[in-house]
Amino acid sequence: MPAARSLFLLLLLLAAALLAGTEAAQKGITLSTKLIHRFSDEVKALRVRRNVTGSVYWPEKRSMEYYSLLLDSDLQRQKMKLGPRYELLFPAEGSNTVSLGNDFGWLHYTFIDVGTPHVSFLVAVDTGSDLLWVPCDCLQCAPLSASSYASLGQDLNEYSPSQSSSSKLLTCSHQLCEHSSKCKSPSQQCPYSVEYYSENTSSSGLLIEDVLYFASNDDLGASNASVKAPVLMGCGMKQSGGYLEGIAPDGLMGLGPGKISVPSFLAKAGFIQDSFSLCFDEEDSGKIYFGDQGPHAQQSTPFLTSNGNYTTYMVGVEGCCIGGSCLKQTRFKALVDSGTSFTFLPEDVYEETVNEFHRQVNSTISSFKGYPWKYCYESSSQDLPKIPSMKLLFAMNNSFLVHNPVFKGYGGFCLAIQPADGDIGIIGLNFMSGYRMVFDRENLKLGWSRSKCEDEIIWVPGNPLGTANPLPTNEEQRIPGQHAVSPAVAGRAPLRPSAAPPSPLRASHLIKLLLLLLVLFASRTL
Repeated sequence: MPAARSLFLLLLLLAAALLAGTEAAQKGITLSTKLIHRFSDEVKALRVRRNVTGSVYWPEKRSMEYYSLLLDSDLQRQKMKLGPRYELLFPAEGSNTVSLGNDFGWLHYTFIDVGTPHVSFLVAVDTGSDLLWVPCDCLQCAPLSASSYASLGQDLNEYSPSQSSSSKLLTCSHQLCEHSSKCKSPSQQCPYSVEYYSENTSSSGLLIEDVLYFASNDDLGASNASVKAPVLMGCGMKQSGGYLEGIAPDGLMGLGPGKISVPSFLAKAGFIQDSFSLCFDEEDSGKIYFGDQGPHAQQSTPFLTSNGNYTTYMVGVEGCCIGGSCLKQTRFKALVDSGTSFTFLPEDVYEETVNEFHRQVNSTISSFKGYPWKYCYESSSQDLPKIPSMKLLFAMNNSFLVHNPVFKGYGGFCLAIQPADGDIGIIGLNFMSGYRMVFDRENLKLGWSRSKCEDEIIWVPGNPLGTANPLPTNEEQRIPGQHAVSPAVAGRAPLRPSAAPPSPLRASHLIKLLLLLLVLFASRTL
Protein backbone atom coordinates (compact mmCIF):
# COMPACT_ATOMS: atom_id res chain seq x y z
CA MET A 1 0.00 0.00 0.00
CA PRO A 2 2.77 2.55 0.75
CA ALA A 3 4.24 1.84 -2.68
CA ALA A 4 0.85 2.37 -4.35
CA ARG A 5 0.34 5.59 -2.39
CA SER A 6 3.78 6.87 -3.45
CA LEU A 7 3.12 5.98 -7.08
CA PHE A 8 -0.22 7.76 -6.97
CA LEU A 9 1.27 10.93 -5.50
CA LEU A 10 4.07 10.91 -8.07
CA LEU A 11 1.65 10.56 -10.98
CA LEU A 12 -0.61 13.23 -9.50
CA LEU A 13 2.25 15.71 -9.25
CA LEU A 14 3.35 14.89 -12.81
CA ALA A 15 -0.14 15.41 -14.22
CA ALA A 16 -0.56 18.71 -12.36
CA ALA A 17 2.79 19.94 -13.67
CA LEU A 18 1.86 18.96 -17.23
CA LEU A 19 -1.49 20.73 -16.90
CA ALA A 20 0.10 23.91 -15.58
CA GLY A 21 2.69 23.83 -18.35
CA THR A 22 0.06 23.28 -21.02
CA GLU A 23 -2.12 26.15 -19.79
CA ALA A 24 0.91 28.44 -19.53
CA ALA A 25 1.96 27.50 -23.04
CA GLN A 26 -1.55 28.15 -24.28
CA LYS A 27 -1.50 31.65 -22.82
CA GLY A 28 1.91 32.31 -24.35
CA ILE A 29 1.13 31.20 -27.91
CA THR A 30 0.86 33.87 -30.59
CA LEU A 31 0.21 33.60 -34.31
CA SER A 32 1.58 36.33 -36.53
CA THR A 33 1.49 37.86 -39.98
CA LYS A 34 3.03 40.94 -41.57
CA LEU A 35 1.26 44.20 -42.46
CA ILE A 36 2.28 46.09 -45.59
CA HIS A 37 1.49 49.78 -46.08
CA ARG A 38 0.17 50.75 -49.51
CA PHE A 39 3.00 53.28 -50.02
CA SER A 40 5.77 51.26 -48.33
CA ASP A 41 9.27 50.82 -49.73
CA GLU A 42 8.51 47.12 -50.12
CA VAL A 43 5.66 47.79 -52.52
CA LYS A 44 7.63 50.49 -54.33
CA ALA A 45 10.57 48.12 -54.85
CA LEU A 46 8.25 45.63 -56.52
CA ARG A 47 6.98 48.35 -58.86
CA VAL A 48 10.54 49.26 -59.85
CA ARG A 49 11.34 45.61 -60.49
CA ARG A 50 8.42 45.43 -62.89
CA ASN A 51 9.42 48.72 -64.60
CA VAL A 52 6.02 50.30 -63.96
CA THR A 53 7.05 53.40 -62.01
CA GLY A 54 5.86 55.73 -64.73
CA SER A 55 2.51 54.10 -65.44
CA VAL A 56 0.78 54.99 -62.17
CA TYR A 57 1.34 58.03 -59.97
CA TRP A 58 3.44 57.28 -56.86
CA PRO A 59 3.80 60.07 -54.28
CA GLU A 60 7.13 60.91 -52.69
CA LYS A 61 7.09 59.85 -49.04
CA ARG A 62 6.24 62.66 -46.58
CA SER A 63 5.47 65.00 -49.46
CA MET A 64 2.39 67.19 -49.84
CA GLU A 65 0.97 64.74 -52.37
CA TYR A 66 1.64 61.80 -50.04
CA TYR A 67 -0.26 63.35 -47.13
CA SER A 68 -3.05 64.64 -49.35
CA LEU A 69 -3.66 61.19 -50.79
CA LEU A 70 -3.86 59.63 -47.34
CA LEU A 71 -6.17 62.33 -45.99
CA ASP A 72 -8.46 62.10 -49.01
CA SER A 73 -8.71 58.38 -48.31
CA ASP A 74 -9.49 59.03 -44.63
CA LEU A 75 -12.31 61.41 -45.53
CA GLN A 76 -13.74 58.98 -48.04
CA ARG A 77 -13.51 56.20 -45.47
CA GLN A 78 -15.61 58.16 -42.97
CA LYS A 79 -18.42 58.64 -45.47
CA MET A 80 -19.03 54.91 -45.77
CA LYS A 81 -21.55 53.29 -43.49
CA LEU A 82 -22.73 49.69 -43.55
CA GLY A 83 -26.25 48.49 -43.99
CA PRO A 84 -28.26 46.74 -41.26
CA ARG A 85 -25.92 43.76 -40.93
CA TYR A 86 -23.49 45.76 -38.83
CA GLU A 87 -23.98 48.99 -36.95
CA LEU A 88 -20.90 50.73 -38.23
CA LEU A 89 -17.91 50.09 -40.44
CA PHE A 90 -15.18 52.34 -41.78
CA PRO A 91 -14.28 50.12 -44.73
CA ALA A 92 -12.63 50.50 -48.08
CA GLU A 93 -10.09 53.27 -48.09
CA GLY A 94 -9.72 54.89 -51.48
CA SER A 95 -9.71 58.34 -53.00
CA ASN A 96 -12.06 59.67 -55.65
CA THR A 97 -10.09 62.90 -56.03
CA VAL A 98 -6.70 61.51 -57.02
CA SER A 99 -6.57 58.53 -59.35
CA LEU A 100 -4.23 55.66 -58.59
CA GLY A 101 -5.44 53.72 -61.58
CA ASN A 102 -6.62 50.23 -60.66
CA ASP A 103 -4.08 49.96 -57.84
CA PHE A 104 -4.83 48.88 -54.29
CA GLY A 105 -6.49 51.62 -52.24
CA TRP A 106 -6.60 50.22 -48.69
CA LEU A 107 -4.07 51.32 -46.10
CA HIS A 108 -2.69 47.93 -45.02
CA TYR A 109 -2.59 44.46 -46.55
CA THR A 110 -1.37 41.08 -45.37
CA PHE A 111 -0.75 37.65 -46.87
CA ILE A 112 -2.85 34.64 -45.88
CA ASP A 113 -2.91 31.00 -47.00
CA VAL A 114 -6.31 29.30 -47.20
CA GLY A 115 -7.49 25.74 -47.80
CA THR A 116 -6.01 22.33 -48.63
CA PRO A 117 -3.95 22.49 -50.78
CA HIS A 118 -3.47 26.05 -49.67
CA VAL A 119 -3.92 29.09 -51.91
CA SER A 120 -2.36 32.50 -51.16
CA PHE A 121 -4.29 35.77 -50.95
CA LEU A 122 -3.26 39.39 -50.39
CA VAL A 123 -6.13 40.71 -48.26
CA ALA A 124 -6.91 44.17 -46.93
CA VAL A 125 -6.92 44.41 -43.12
CA ASP A 126 -9.74 46.17 -41.27
CA THR A 127 -10.34 46.45 -37.51
CA GLY A 128 -13.75 47.96 -38.26
CA SER A 129 -15.39 44.86 -39.74
CA ASP A 130 -15.68 41.19 -38.85
CA LEU A 131 -15.86 38.98 -41.92
CA LEU A 132 -12.94 37.47 -43.84
CA TRP A 133 -13.83 37.09 -47.51
CA VAL A 134 -11.85 36.31 -50.66
CA PRO A 135 -12.75 36.23 -54.39
CA CYS A 136 -14.40 32.87 -54.92
CA ASP A 137 -16.14 31.17 -57.86
CA CYS A 138 -16.44 34.68 -59.22
CA LEU A 139 -19.53 35.98 -60.94
CA GLN A 140 -18.47 39.64 -60.62
CA CYS A 141 -15.06 40.28 -59.07
CA ALA A 142 -12.20 42.74 -59.48
CA PRO A 143 -9.48 41.82 -62.01
CA LEU A 144 -7.01 39.26 -60.63
CA SER A 145 -4.27 39.49 -63.25
CA ALA A 146 -0.93 41.09 -62.32
CA SER A 147 -1.13 43.34 -65.38
CA SER A 148 -4.06 45.17 -63.76
CA TYR A 149 -2.02 46.27 -60.72
CA ALA A 150 1.32 48.05 -60.68
CA SER A 151 2.30 46.51 -57.33
CA LEU A 152 2.07 42.81 -58.17
CA GLY A 153 4.66 40.35 -59.47
CA GLN A 154 2.19 37.57 -60.26
CA ASP A 155 -1.53 37.01 -60.68
CA LEU A 156 -3.85 37.07 -57.70
CA ASN A 157 -5.70 33.87 -56.83
CA GLU A 158 -9.34 32.87 -56.82
CA TYR A 159 -10.67 30.49 -54.19
CA SER A 160 -13.05 27.62 -54.90
CA PRO A 161 -14.52 25.45 -52.11
CA SER A 162 -14.67 22.47 -54.46
CA GLN A 163 -10.88 22.59 -54.84
CA SER A 164 -10.17 22.54 -51.09
CA SER A 165 -10.54 19.22 -49.26
CA SER A 166 -10.83 21.05 -45.93
CA SER A 167 -13.70 23.37 -46.92
CA LYS A 168 -17.17 23.00 -45.42
CA LEU A 169 -20.25 24.83 -46.61
CA LEU A 170 -22.43 26.38 -43.91
CA THR A 171 -26.14 25.70 -44.12
CA CYS A 172 -28.91 28.10 -43.23
CA SER A 173 -29.52 26.17 -40.00
CA HIS A 174 -26.08 27.13 -38.65
CA GLN A 175 -26.18 29.48 -35.64
CA LEU A 176 -23.81 31.94 -37.37
CA CYS A 177 -25.95 32.24 -40.50
CA GLU A 178 -27.39 35.74 -40.06
CA HIS A 179 -29.36 35.68 -43.32
CA SER A 180 -31.24 32.45 -42.56
CA SER A 181 -34.55 34.29 -43.00
CA LYS A 182 -33.77 34.60 -46.70
CA CYS A 183 -33.27 30.84 -47.08
CA LYS A 184 -35.93 28.61 -48.62
CA SER A 185 -34.90 25.63 -46.47
CA PRO A 186 -32.57 24.97 -43.49
CA SER A 187 -30.35 22.78 -45.66
CA GLN A 188 -29.70 25.56 -48.17
CA GLN A 189 -26.20 27.07 -48.28
CA CYS A 190 -25.92 30.15 -46.06
CA PRO A 191 -25.62 33.43 -48.00
CA TYR A 192 -23.84 36.56 -46.81
CA SER A 193 -24.06 40.14 -47.98
CA VAL A 194 -22.19 43.23 -46.77
CA GLU A 195 -23.79 46.33 -48.28
CA TYR A 196 -22.84 50.01 -48.01
CA TYR A 197 -25.11 53.03 -48.13
CA SER A 198 -22.67 55.06 -50.23
CA GLU A 199 -20.52 54.29 -53.23
CA ASN A 200 -22.67 51.22 -54.01
CA THR A 201 -19.94 49.09 -52.47
CA SER A 202 -20.73 45.53 -51.46
CA SER A 203 -19.52 41.94 -51.22
CA SER A 204 -21.82 38.93 -51.34
CA GLY A 205 -21.66 35.17 -51.69
CA LEU A 206 -21.75 32.11 -49.43
CA LEU A 207 -20.37 31.45 -45.95
CA ILE A 208 -17.96 28.54 -45.66
CA GLU A 209 -15.49 27.11 -43.16
CA ASP A 210 -11.88 26.36 -44.11
CA VAL A 211 -8.41 26.58 -42.61
CA LEU A 212 -5.81 29.36 -42.36
CA TYR A 213 -2.10 28.82 -41.77
CA PHE A 214 -0.01 30.75 -39.25
CA ALA A 215 3.42 30.61 -37.63
CA SER A 216 3.06 29.90 -33.90
CA ASN A 217 5.43 31.30 -31.30
CA ASP A 218 5.81 31.04 -27.53
CA ASP A 219 6.48 33.71 -24.91
CA LEU A 220 10.22 33.50 -25.56
CA GLY A 221 9.77 34.36 -29.23
CA ALA A 222 10.74 30.85 -30.36
CA SER A 223 9.10 29.65 -33.55
CA ASN A 224 7.17 26.41 -33.24
CA ALA A 225 5.37 24.31 -35.85
CA SER A 226 2.96 26.01 -38.20
CA VAL A 227 -0.67 26.05 -37.16
CA LYS A 228 -3.67 25.16 -39.30
CA ALA A 229 -6.69 26.91 -37.80
CA PRO A 230 -10.37 26.65 -38.84
CA VAL A 231 -12.11 29.94 -39.61
CA LEU A 232 -15.39 31.13 -41.03
CA MET A 233 -15.01 33.03 -44.30
CA GLY A 234 -17.00 34.45 -47.15
CA CYS A 235 -16.84 32.93 -50.60
CA GLY A 236 -17.04 36.32 -52.32
CA MET A 237 -18.77 35.60 -55.60
CA LYS A 238 -19.98 39.10 -56.39
CA GLN A 239 -18.46 42.49 -55.55
CA SER A 240 -19.55 46.00 -56.47
CA GLY A 241 -18.41 49.61 -56.18
CA GLY A 242 -14.94 50.11 -54.71
CA TYR A 243 -14.36 46.39 -54.31
CA LEU A 244 -15.02 45.83 -57.99
CA GLU A 245 -12.70 48.71 -58.89
CA GLY A 246 -9.70 47.17 -57.16
CA ILE A 247 -9.35 48.64 -53.67
CA ALA A 248 -9.29 45.13 -52.17
CA PRO A 249 -9.25 42.78 -55.18
CA ASP A 250 -7.97 39.74 -53.27
CA GLY A 251 -10.36 40.04 -50.33
CA LEU A 252 -10.59 41.52 -46.85
CA MET A 253 -9.79 40.24 -43.36
CA GLY A 254 -11.98 41.71 -40.64
CA LEU A 255 -10.52 41.89 -37.13
CA GLY A 256 -13.64 43.23 -35.42
CA PRO A 257 -15.21 42.01 -32.16
CA GLY A 258 -17.90 39.90 -33.84
CA LYS A 259 -18.25 36.13 -33.55
CA ILE A 260 -17.36 35.57 -37.20
CA SER A 261 -14.01 37.41 -37.18
CA VAL A 262 -10.67 35.60 -37.50
CA PRO A 263 -9.54 36.37 -33.90
CA SER A 264 -12.85 35.01 -32.57
CA PHE A 265 -12.45 31.70 -34.38
CA LEU A 266 -8.80 31.30 -33.41
CA ALA A 267 -9.70 31.83 -29.75
CA LYS A 268 -12.76 29.58 -29.89
CA ALA A 269 -10.65 26.77 -31.37
CA GLY A 270 -8.23 27.09 -28.44
CA PHE A 271 -5.19 28.20 -30.43
CA ILE A 272 -4.81 31.60 -28.77
CA GLN A 273 -6.11 33.88 -26.06
CA ASP A 274 -8.92 36.09 -27.38
CA SER A 275 -6.71 39.08 -28.12
CA PHE A 276 -4.45 40.48 -30.82
CA SER A 277 -2.00 43.33 -31.17
CA LEU A 278 -0.91 45.65 -33.95
CA CYS A 279 2.51 47.22 -34.07
CA PHE A 280 3.56 49.85 -36.62
CA ASP A 281 7.07 51.05 -37.36
CA GLU A 282 8.12 54.50 -38.58
CA GLU A 283 7.43 53.45 -42.16
CA ASP A 284 3.84 52.58 -41.18
CA SER A 285 4.21 48.88 -42.00
CA GLY A 286 4.07 46.43 -39.12
CA LYS A 287 2.80 43.14 -37.69
CA ILE A 288 -0.35 41.49 -36.35
CA TYR A 289 0.17 39.21 -33.36
CA PHE A 290 -2.89 37.02 -32.72
CA GLY A 291 -3.11 35.89 -29.10
CA ASP A 292 -0.97 38.74 -27.75
CA GLN A 293 -2.34 40.30 -24.56
CA GLY A 294 0.61 42.66 -24.16
CA PRO A 295 3.14 43.09 -21.34
CA HIS A 296 2.04 43.37 -17.72
CA ALA A 297 3.39 46.92 -17.52
CA GLN A 298 1.24 48.24 -20.37
CA GLN A 299 -1.40 50.91 -19.83
CA SER A 300 -5.00 50.20 -20.75
CA THR A 301 -8.55 51.47 -20.92
CA PRO A 302 -11.86 49.58 -21.30
CA PHE A 303 -13.75 49.31 -24.56
CA LEU A 304 -17.16 50.99 -24.68
CA THR A 305 -20.41 49.48 -25.87
CA SER A 306 -22.70 50.80 -28.56
CA ASN A 307 -26.38 50.20 -27.77
CA GLY A 308 -25.28 47.64 -25.20
CA ASN A 309 -23.06 45.64 -27.56
CA TYR A 310 -19.35 45.58 -28.35
CA THR A 311 -19.55 46.16 -32.10
CA THR A 312 -16.46 48.35 -32.57
CA TYR A 313 -13.21 49.12 -30.77
CA MET A 314 -14.37 52.32 -29.08
CA VAL A 315 -12.76 53.94 -26.04
CA GLY A 316 -13.54 56.91 -23.81
CA VAL A 317 -10.98 59.73 -23.75
CA GLU A 318 -11.18 61.70 -20.49
CA GLY A 319 -9.23 64.70 -21.76
CA CYS A 320 -6.40 66.12 -23.87
CA CYS A 321 -3.17 67.69 -22.64
CA ILE A 322 -0.88 69.98 -24.65
CA GLY A 323 2.50 70.40 -23.00
CA GLY A 324 1.80 70.86 -19.29
CA SER A 325 -1.73 72.16 -19.84
CA CYS A 326 -4.63 69.69 -19.57
CA LEU A 327 -7.70 71.13 -21.24
CA LYS A 328 -11.19 71.24 -19.76
CA GLN A 329 -14.20 69.93 -21.63
CA THR A 330 -12.16 67.73 -23.94
CA ARG A 331 -13.82 64.43 -23.09
CA PHE A 332 -14.98 62.36 -26.07
CA LYS A 333 -15.46 58.87 -27.47
CA ALA A 334 -13.07 57.59 -30.13
CA LEU A 335 -12.83 54.66 -32.51
CA VAL A 336 -9.40 53.03 -32.63
CA ASP A 337 -8.93 52.51 -36.36
CA SER A 338 -5.61 51.42 -37.87
CA GLY A 339 -7.12 51.88 -41.33
CA THR A 340 -7.29 55.67 -40.90
CA SER A 341 -3.97 57.45 -41.49
CA PHE A 342 -4.59 60.49 -39.28
CA THR A 343 -6.39 61.29 -36.03
CA PHE A 344 -9.74 63.12 -35.97
CA LEU A 345 -11.16 64.95 -32.95
CA PRO A 346 -14.76 66.15 -32.43
CA GLU A 347 -15.08 69.78 -33.53
CA ASP A 348 -15.19 71.35 -30.05
CA VAL A 349 -12.28 69.22 -28.79
CA TYR A 350 -10.35 69.96 -31.96
CA GLU A 351 -10.70 73.73 -31.50
CA GLU A 352 -9.59 73.61 -27.86
CA THR A 353 -6.62 71.42 -28.73
CA VAL A 354 -5.29 73.29 -31.76
CA ASN A 355 -5.70 76.69 -30.09
CA GLU A 356 -3.66 75.58 -27.08
CA PHE A 357 -1.05 74.01 -29.36
CA HIS A 358 -0.79 77.24 -31.34
CA ARG A 359 -0.46 79.29 -28.15
CA GLN A 360 2.43 77.16 -26.91
CA VAL A 361 4.25 77.03 -30.25
CA ASN A 362 4.30 80.83 -30.25
CA SER A 363 4.93 81.07 -33.98
CA THR A 364 3.09 82.44 -36.99
CA ILE A 365 0.79 80.11 -38.91
CA SER A 366 1.89 79.68 -42.51
CA SER A 367 -0.10 78.45 -45.44
CA PHE A 368 1.60 75.55 -47.21
CA LYS A 369 -0.19 75.29 -50.52
CA GLY A 370 -1.81 71.91 -50.93
CA TYR A 371 -1.12 70.69 -47.41
CA PRO A 372 -4.30 69.32 -45.80
CA TRP A 373 -3.78 70.77 -42.30
CA LYS A 374 -4.74 74.18 -41.00
CA TYR A 375 -2.06 74.62 -38.33
CA CYS A 376 1.27 74.67 -40.17
CA TYR A 377 4.40 76.67 -39.30
CA GLU A 378 7.50 77.68 -41.20
CA SER A 379 10.84 76.69 -39.67
CA SER A 380 14.32 75.55 -40.58
CA SER A 381 16.20 72.58 -39.19
CA GLN A 382 18.46 75.03 -37.31
CA ASP A 383 15.61 77.18 -35.99
CA LEU A 384 12.93 74.65 -35.07
CA PRO A 385 10.70 75.94 -32.25
CA LYS A 386 9.95 73.77 -29.26
CA ILE A 387 7.02 71.57 -30.19
CA PRO A 388 4.72 70.89 -27.22
CA SER A 389 3.86 67.31 -26.36
CA MET A 390 0.36 65.92 -26.76
CA LYS A 391 -1.26 63.41 -24.43
CA LEU A 392 -4.63 61.69 -24.19
CA LEU A 393 -5.98 60.94 -20.72
CA PHE A 394 -7.98 57.82 -19.87
CA ALA A 395 -9.69 56.40 -16.80
CA MET A 396 -7.68 55.11 -13.80
CA ASN A 397 -4.87 57.64 -14.42
CA ASN A 398 -3.79 55.99 -17.66
CA SER A 399 -2.37 58.23 -20.38
CA PHE A 400 -1.36 57.92 -24.02
CA LEU A 401 1.60 60.09 -25.00
CA VAL A 402 1.59 60.88 -28.72
CA HIS A 403 5.16 60.36 -29.89
CA ASN A 404 5.01 62.81 -32.75
CA PRO A 405 1.82 64.85 -33.19
CA VAL A 406 3.33 66.84 -36.08
CA PHE A 407 4.57 66.03 -39.55
CA LYS A 408 7.69 67.82 -40.70
CA GLY A 409 7.72 68.80 -44.33
CA TYR A 410 9.50 71.14 -46.66
CA GLY A 411 10.39 74.24 -44.70
CA GLY A 412 8.15 73.63 -41.71
CA PHE A 413 5.81 71.37 -39.78
CA CYS A 414 2.07 70.82 -39.32
CA LEU A 415 -0.11 69.59 -36.47
CA ALA A 416 -1.49 66.41 -38.04
CA ILE A 417 -5.00 66.21 -36.62
CA GLN A 418 -8.33 67.04 -38.22
CA PRO A 419 -11.86 67.89 -37.06
CA ALA A 420 -14.23 64.92 -37.15
CA ASP A 421 -17.61 64.99 -38.82
CA GLY A 422 -19.62 64.24 -35.68
CA ASP A 423 -19.11 63.76 -31.96
CA ILE A 424 -17.02 60.57 -32.20
CA GLY A 425 -13.30 60.91 -32.83
CA ILE A 426 -10.88 58.51 -34.50
CA ILE A 427 -7.47 57.52 -33.14
CA GLY A 428 -5.59 56.89 -36.36
CA LEU A 429 -2.31 55.38 -37.44
CA ASN A 430 -0.24 58.54 -36.83
CA PHE A 431 -0.97 58.30 -33.08
CA MET A 432 -0.31 54.53 -32.98
CA SER A 433 3.16 54.54 -34.54
CA GLY A 434 5.80 53.41 -32.07
CA TYR A 435 3.25 51.60 -29.92
CA ARG A 436 2.21 47.99 -29.49
CA MET A 437 -1.58 48.37 -29.58
CA VAL A 438 -3.35 45.45 -27.89
CA PHE A 439 -7.00 44.72 -28.65
CA ASP A 440 -7.79 42.49 -25.67
CA ARG A 441 -11.23 41.15 -26.49
CA GLU A 442 -11.19 38.66 -23.62
CA ASN A 443 -10.87 41.41 -21.01
CA LEU A 444 -12.62 44.04 -23.16
CA LYS A 445 -9.84 46.60 -23.05
CA LEU A 446 -7.34 48.43 -25.23
CA GLY A 447 -3.71 48.20 -24.13
CA TRP A 448 -0.63 50.08 -25.28
CA SER A 449 3.10 50.08 -24.61
CA ARG A 450 6.18 51.56 -26.29
CA SER A 451 7.68 49.30 -28.94
CA LYS A 452 10.19 49.46 -31.78
CA CYS A 453 8.13 46.80 -33.58
CA GLU A 454 11.15 44.65 -34.24
CA ASP A 455 10.81 41.18 -35.70
CA GLU A 456 10.18 39.31 -32.48
CA ILE A 457 8.01 36.74 -34.23
CA ILE A 458 8.45 35.38 -37.75
CA TRP A 459 5.49 35.03 -40.10
CA VAL A 460 4.50 32.30 -42.48
CA PRO A 461 1.54 32.99 -44.78
CA GLY A 462 2.02 32.94 -48.54
CA ASN A 463 3.21 35.82 -50.70
CA PRO A 464 1.44 36.64 -53.98
CA LEU A 465 3.75 39.59 -54.56
CA GLY A 466 6.24 37.14 -56.03
CA THR A 467 9.00 37.10 -53.39
CA ALA A 468 10.28 33.92 -51.78
CA ASN A 469 8.46 32.78 -48.67
CA PRO A 470 8.42 29.44 -46.81
CA LEU A 471 5.35 27.23 -47.04
CA PRO A 472 3.44 26.75 -43.83
CA THR A 473 3.41 22.99 -44.48
CA ASN A 474 4.85 20.64 -47.08
CA GLU A 475 1.49 20.23 -48.75
CA GLU A 476 1.39 20.91 -52.46
CA GLN A 477 0.94 24.46 -53.68
CA ARG A 478 -1.91 24.94 -56.13
CA ILE A 479 -1.54 27.54 -58.87
CA PRO A 480 -4.75 28.41 -60.74
CA GLY A 481 -4.83 26.93 -64.21
CA GLN A 482 -1.87 24.61 -63.60
CA HIS A 483 -1.15 21.24 -62.04
CA ALA A 484 -0.24 21.18 -58.37
CA VAL A 485 3.49 21.52 -57.79
CA SER A 486 5.71 20.71 -54.86
CA PRO A 487 7.04 23.45 -52.57
CA ALA A 488 10.49 23.24 -54.13
CA VAL A 489 9.10 23.81 -57.60
CA ALA A 490 6.93 26.66 -56.33
CA GLY A 491 10.02 28.41 -54.99
CA ARG A 492 9.28 27.76 -51.37
CA ALA A 493 10.46 25.38 -48.67
CA PRO A 494 8.52 23.65 -45.89
CA LEU A 495 9.00 25.25 -42.49
CA ARG A 496 8.26 22.25 -40.27
CA PRO A 497 6.52 18.86 -40.52
CA SER A 498 3.14 19.08 -42.21
CA ALA A 499 1.06 17.79 -39.33
CA ALA A 500 -0.61 20.65 -37.50
CA PRO A 501 0.03 20.72 -33.76
CA PRO A 502 -2.79 19.61 -31.48
CA SER A 503 -4.99 22.29 -30.04
CA PRO A 504 -3.77 23.41 -26.61
CA LEU A 505 -7.31 22.99 -25.34
CA ARG A 506 -7.43 19.37 -26.48
CA ALA A 507 -4.09 18.71 -24.76
CA SER A 508 -5.32 20.18 -21.49
CA HIS A 509 -8.50 18.09 -21.72
CA LEU A 510 -6.39 14.93 -22.00
CA ILE A 511 -4.39 15.87 -18.92
CA LYS A 512 -7.56 16.61 -16.98
CA LEU A 513 -8.82 13.17 -18.00
CA LEU A 514 -5.59 11.69 -16.66
CA LEU A 515 -6.19 13.43 -13.34
CA LEU A 516 -9.70 11.97 -13.19
CA LEU A 517 -8.35 8.48 -13.84
CA LEU A 518 -5.81 8.97 -11.07
CA VAL A 519 -8.60 9.88 -8.65
CA LEU A 520 -10.48 6.72 -9.62
CA PHE A 521 -7.27 4.73 -9.21
CA ALA A 522 -6.80 6.21 -5.75
CA SER A 523 -10.32 5.33 -4.67
CA ARG A 524 -9.68 1.67 -5.49
CA THR A 525 -6.14 1.24 -4.19
CA LEU A 526 -5.69 3.62 -1.24
